[in-house]
Amino acid sequence: MKKIFIAFLFMCSLAACTSNFVNENQNPYQITDQMLTQDFNLLGSPFSGLLFNLFGHQIEEDLVHDSFMGYMNTPTPFVGNVNNTTYYIRWNVYWDRVYGSVMSPSKQVIDLAKKNNLPLFASWAKFIRLLSISKLTAYHGPVIYSKYGSTDASIGYDSESTLYNTFFAQLDSFQTDFSANKSYVGFKKFDPSYNGNMSAWSKLINSMRLRLAMRLTNVAPALAKAQGEKAMADANGLIETNGDNFNVSLLGNLIPVAMICFQWDDTRMGAAMESFMVGLKDGRISKYFSAADFPNLYADHPSVPYKGIRNGAYCDAKIDKVPYSRVSYDFNSVQTRRSFTAAEVKFLKAEAALRGWAGAGSAKANYEAGISLSFADWGASGADSYIADATSTPINYVDPKDARNSFTARSTITVAWNEGDSNELKLEKIITQKYLNNFTNTLEAWVDFRRTGYPKIPHVAKNDSSPDWGVIPADQWIKRMPFTTGERNGNAAAVAAAVSTMGAGAKDDIATRLWWDTGGPNF
Repeated sequence: MKKIFIAFLFMCSLAACTSNFVNENQNPYQITDQMLTQDFNLLGSPFSGLLFNLFGHQIEEDLVHDSFMGYMNTPTPFVGNVNNTTYYIRWNVYWDRVYGSVMSPSKQVIDLAKKNNLPLFASWAKFIRLLSISKLTAYHGPVIYSKYGSTDASIGYDSESTLYNTFFAQLDSFQTDFSANKSYVGFKKFDPSYNGNMSAWSKLINSMRLRLAMRLTNVAPALAKAQGEKAMADANGLIETNGDNFNVSLLGNLIPVAMICFQWDDTRMGAAMESFMVGLKDGRISKYFSAADFPNLYADHPSVPYKGIRNGAYCDAKIDKVPYSRVSYDFNSVQTRRSFTAAEVKFLKAEAALRGWAGAGSAKANYEAGISLSFADWGASGADSYIADATSTPINYVDPKDARNSFTARSTITVAWNEGDSNELKLEKIITQKYLNNFTNTLEAWVDFRRTGYPKIPHVAKNDSSPDWGVIPADQWIKRMPFTTGERNGNAAAVAAAVSTMGAGAKDDIATRLWWDTGGPNF
């Protein structure tokens, strides 16, 4: 993937003194150490790029969890239609982005912050590292974190249990630093997300604690509860209004899903989204997607003009599926990308309430607030009637071009909350709405799906899993991404040691569960 490097150019005026030979002969357009030092430029310049690279692009997201979770799928039969989307791994590069474009430049910032006695910049850089590594571990499991920067021939990985304990301890440290410096303005001109607002960053720290705690509900319930309650009790608060949403600047670039869709014609609406959003009469559908090109494509629901492609679809020719629904044309002009929203926090709190965590409030109130905040955030109308709908359910999917891709909806979920439902059904409702909210931030949905089994999405139509990368049975879904070829070949002993922490019989393949994906009951 093309790497994106962002730099700020600062120009200075030259003194009109003919006796100053050095100044006269200095290139007026060259960035000097002195210029970079002014107003923390040397430390601050990399941060917009660090934040931008929290997310990936086509082969890191669109052909991975965008497809795995049925948000999007490709009309293009890449590599003979045997690829990531059909469970045969061809692309596996998010690791490279994390270490090359977040971990490496952040190390330089941390070192410079120490040298220049600016510890808050080091804390900020370390927090962004945590944001990035917490995503990478959701792909692979164990990753290199505490030993990053080591010059050893073989660099050891942190086990998943070690990673999460480290995350929570670091969040304590960051919150202490940020809370003690609420009036600090040093980040302001380098922070495209919060404009240097330290209180907003503190809310994000607490929200991250809650997100990470919820991942551990089945594997370490006591730790999950303690950390979740700590997040909700902290005086700095959580992201609970759309004005506090953590949005990442695209730095003038097209959001990847728009580039892949409109410029390359390589992605289209997912069939799972069609099933849920058409069936549940979801007003956000027009904010996410555009109408399909021809009425015959959506003849099964002619008044709702959208058609998706099934995850892992049989695909013979690109021309067959290009007329299916593109993303909304509005994505061509967006300037930011959602990374953590108030709606997600409300759904986290709804699940916390369901699990009896102190400070969570009412599951019903949080669930309904999450839906309302999501509709408002996406600019959609009709939230109240949607929340009250107790009859609409996901529809069966019909592929007008290839019946092998059609499926019967696995879920019969409705939207309206019913206090008489079981906790399991309530959890399905919460996670389904969280899934529908998290469009363009699809990794979190893949985490939830592996952790809880919700939302109830279809299996891949075409399963090309094999002993090469791991076999996924017909009634199961992909569990993880394997370690990269570079690590397998260049750091083999550490990879083997990492796999040994993943449980009895674990392999470095797509069928091995991550630590928090126990496969056990939710309650």
